[in-house]
Amino acid sequence: MPPNVVMSATMQCTFGMAPSTLVTVPAGQPVMIEGRLAATTPDIVPALNIPPFAMCQSLANPAVAAATAAAMGTLTPMPCMPAIAGPWQPGAMNTVINGKPALTAGSTCNCVFGGLITITNFGATKTLSN
Repeated sequence: MPPNVVMSATMQCTFGMAPSTLVTVPAGQPVMIEGRLAATTPDIVPALNIPPFAMCQSLANPAVAAATAAAMGTLTPMPCMPAIAGPWQPGAMNTVINGKPALTAGSTCNCVFGGLITITNFGATKTLSN
Protein backbone atom coordinates (compact mmCIF):
# COMPACT_ATOMS: atom_id res chain seq x y z
CA MET A 1 0.00 0.00 0.00
CA PRO A 2 1.59 3.29 -1.07
CA PRO A 3 1.66 6.18 1.42
CA ASN A 4 -0.92 8.97 1.20
CA VAL A 5 0.10 12.31 -0.26
CA VAL A 6 -0.56 15.43 1.78
CA MET A 7 -0.31 19.19 1.46
CA SER A 8 3.30 20.32 0.93
CA ALA A 9 4.31 17.13 -0.88
CA THR A 10 7.10 17.76 -3.37
CA MET A 11 6.52 17.23 -7.10
CA GLN A 12 8.76 17.27 -10.16
CA CYS A 13 7.94 17.64 -13.86
CA THR A 14 10.22 16.00 -16.42
CA PHE A 15 10.44 19.32 -18.30
CA GLY A 16 10.49 21.60 -15.25
CA MET A 17 13.74 23.04 -13.96
CA ALA A 18 12.85 22.98 -10.23
CA PRO A 19 10.57 21.03 -7.92
CA SER A 20 7.22 22.41 -6.82
CA THR A 21 5.04 21.93 -3.74
CA LEU A 22 1.50 20.51 -3.86
CA VAL A 23 -1.21 22.72 -2.43
CA THR A 24 -4.35 20.97 -1.23
CA VAL A 25 -7.60 22.92 -1.09
CA PRO A 26 -10.31 20.78 0.53
CA ALA A 27 -13.63 20.52 -1.28
CA GLY A 28 -15.77 19.42 1.63
CA GLN A 29 -14.83 18.28 5.11
CA PRO A 30 -11.02 18.60 5.49
CA VAL A 31 -9.20 15.35 6.21
CA MET A 32 -5.92 15.56 8.06
CA ILE A 33 -3.09 13.03 7.87
CA GLU A 34 -0.20 13.59 10.24
CA GLY A 35 -1.39 17.16 10.77
CA ARG A 36 -1.56 18.06 7.06
CA LEU A 37 -4.46 18.22 4.62
CA ALA A 38 -4.86 15.01 2.60
CA ALA A 39 -4.69 15.31 -1.19
CA THR A 40 -7.06 13.72 -3.73
CA THR A 41 -6.72 12.80 -7.40
CA PRO A 42 -8.57 15.92 -8.67
CA ASP A 43 -6.00 18.22 -7.00
CA ILE A 44 -4.62 19.28 -10.41
CA VAL A 45 -5.57 22.94 -10.87
CA PRO A 46 -2.57 24.84 -12.27
CA ALA A 47 -1.27 27.57 -9.94
CA LEU A 48 -3.82 26.57 -7.25
CA ASN A 49 -2.83 22.93 -6.60
CA ILE A 50 0.20 22.59 -8.86
CA PRO A 51 2.41 25.69 -8.82
CA PRO A 52 4.94 26.23 -11.62
CA PHE A 53 8.16 24.23 -11.82
CA ALA A 54 10.27 27.38 -12.37
CA MET A 55 11.16 27.21 -16.09
CA CYS A 56 9.79 24.87 -18.78
CA GLN A 57 12.11 23.13 -21.26
CA SER A 58 9.48 21.44 -23.44
CA LEU A 59 9.48 22.36 -27.12
CA ALA A 60 5.79 21.41 -27.12
CA ASN A 61 5.22 24.55 -25.03
CA PRO A 62 4.56 27.34 -27.57
CA ALA A 63 6.51 29.90 -25.50
CA VAL A 64 9.59 27.64 -25.36
CA ALA A 65 9.31 26.80 -29.07
CA ALA A 66 9.09 30.50 -30.02
CA ALA A 67 11.99 31.51 -27.77
CA THR A 68 14.09 28.61 -29.06
CA ALA A 69 13.35 29.57 -32.69
CA ALA A 70 14.28 33.18 -31.92
CA ALA A 71 17.57 31.91 -30.45
CA MET A 72 18.30 30.08 -33.73
CA GLY A 73 17.63 26.63 -32.31
CA THR A 74 19.29 27.00 -28.93
CA LEU A 75 16.88 25.61 -26.33
CA THR A 76 15.53 28.58 -24.43
CA PRO A 77 13.46 27.67 -21.37
CA MET A 78 10.52 29.91 -20.53
CA PRO A 79 8.48 30.35 -17.35
CA CYS A 80 6.48 27.24 -16.49
CA MET A 81 2.70 27.32 -16.22
CA PRO A 82 1.51 23.73 -15.88
CA ALA A 83 -1.39 22.73 -18.12
CA ILE A 84 -2.63 19.49 -16.60
CA ALA A 85 -4.26 16.98 -18.95
CA GLY A 86 -6.24 15.00 -16.37
CA PRO A 87 -6.38 13.81 -12.76
CA TRP A 88 -3.59 12.07 -10.90
CA GLN A 89 -3.50 8.35 -11.77
CA PRO A 90 -3.84 5.94 -10.10
CA GLY A 91 -5.44 7.10 -6.91
CA ALA A 92 -6.03 4.98 -3.84
CA MET A 93 -8.16 1.93 -4.57
CA ASN A 94 -9.98 1.87 -1.22
CA THR A 95 -9.40 5.26 0.40
CA VAL A 96 -11.92 7.96 -0.51
CA ILE A 97 -11.88 11.55 0.77
CA ASN A 98 -15.09 13.53 0.26
CA GLY A 99 -16.09 11.15 -2.55
CA LYS A 100 -12.74 11.36 -4.36
CA PRO A 101 -9.87 8.84 -4.41
CA ALA A 102 -7.03 9.77 -2.10
CA LEU A 103 -3.77 10.71 -3.79
CA THR A 104 -0.99 8.23 -3.10
CA ALA A 105 2.74 8.03 -3.69
CA GLY A 106 3.33 6.63 -7.16
CA SER A 107 0.50 8.64 -8.70
CA THR A 108 1.40 10.77 -11.72
CA CYS A 109 -0.30 13.31 -13.94
CA ASN A 110 0.58 14.72 -17.35
CA CYS A 111 1.14 18.22 -18.60
CA VAL A 112 -0.23 18.91 -22.07
CA PHE A 113 3.27 20.06 -23.04
CA GLY A 114 4.56 16.49 -22.59
CA GLY A 115 5.84 16.58 -19.03
CA LEU A 116 5.21 13.78 -16.57
CA ILE A 117 4.59 15.09 -13.06
CA THR A 118 5.58 12.77 -10.22
CA ILE A 119 5.47 12.94 -6.45
CA THR A 120 9.04 12.97 -5.16
CA ASN A 121 8.28 13.44 -1.45
CA PHE A 122 4.74 12.54 -0.43
CA GLY A 123 4.76 14.33 2.93
CA ALA A 124 3.10 11.60 5.04
CA THR A 125 5.67 9.33 6.61
CA LYS A 126 3.65 6.96 8.78
CA THR A 127 0.19 6.61 7.23
CA LEU A 128 -0.41 4.05 4.50
CA SER A 129 -3.37 3.83 2.11
CA ASN A 130 -4.80 1.13 -0.11
